[in-house]
Amino acid sequence: MENKKITKEDFKCVRNDYYGNPRFVCSFFKFIKNSECGLSLDEQISLSTDRARELGGKKYRGKDFGGGFVFCSYNIQDLCDDINKKIHK
Repeated sequence: MENKKITKEDFKCVRNDYYGNPRFVCSFFKFIKNSECGLSLDEQISLSTDRARELGGKKYRGKDFGGGFVFCSYNIQDLCDDINKKIHK
């Protein structure tokens, strides 16, 4: 089965940060390859956290979206391209 690429539609826009920069949240499941779905949930979370951190993402702690990463970005398409390059090497 082919891995799905991350698109702009996979992100949810949330409140800007303190400095006014736009922020977007994406589910941590989007950072897992299909071949890694057999791993335990803890291993999947650890793996996706490492990948998101390498791209500048942080765990999202807001209550309106659970289990995701937040990114500050003015160009969401470039962010999607960077994530897809990292995950789908």
